Amino acid sequence: MVSNASALGRNGIQDWLLLRASAIIIALYVFYLFGFFAITPNVTYEIWQHFFAAAFTKIFTLLTLFSILIHAWIGLWQVFTDYVKSLPLRLLLQLLVLVVLMVYVFYGTMVVWSV
Repeated sequence: MVSNASALGRNGIQDWLLLRASAIIIALYVFYLFGFFAITPNVTYEIWQHFFAAAFTKIFTLLTLFSILIHAWIGLWQVFTDYVKSLPLRLLLQLLVLVVLMVYVFYGTMVVWSV
């Protein structure tokens, strides 16, 4: 079996499962937000701040943020592996994507837990 150090899962089935699981978490988070907007007639700053101050919302937001990281990394890794044939260019693009995703997660974590 060929292994790739830049792949997230150890094989294609694990990547497939990670993609599906992360997509389900992202979809549930979207439904959670839609539910909030559906039951809250007038969203003010105080209501929005109170909503994100709840521990469940913070944890669910961070779980969704990490799910987006996993989903984006696997998807872009597959695209780069399929369409970018130059190894140095592919590794550079993967490094850039990894840095951007890590900045998003770091910044998102700081924002969520500062509420």
